[in-house]
Amino acid sequence: MGLKPMEMLLIFAVLMLLFGGSRLPQLGSSLGQAIRNFKRGFGEGMDEQPEQKRAPDALSSTTAAGVERDVREKQQTRQG
Repeated sequence: MGLKPMEMLLIFAVLMLLFGGSRLPQLGSSLGQAIRNFKRGFGEGMDEQPEQKRAPDALSSTTAAGVERDVREKQQTRQG
């Protein structure tokens, strides 16, 4: 599904009529720079990893004393 030589010639002729011969190199350069910047910006956005959010722990502490306290508190809330 590429462009045929005749189609490319027609596009080039229209561009020459619209912009003139002296302006075409500037347009090509600007277009190339815009594409590079877009790719660079898109690549940088993909490199950033969102911070992994952890679910809050059900326990207030991971020490043995903290775990025992949490177990007692849960038992008291269930009983009372």
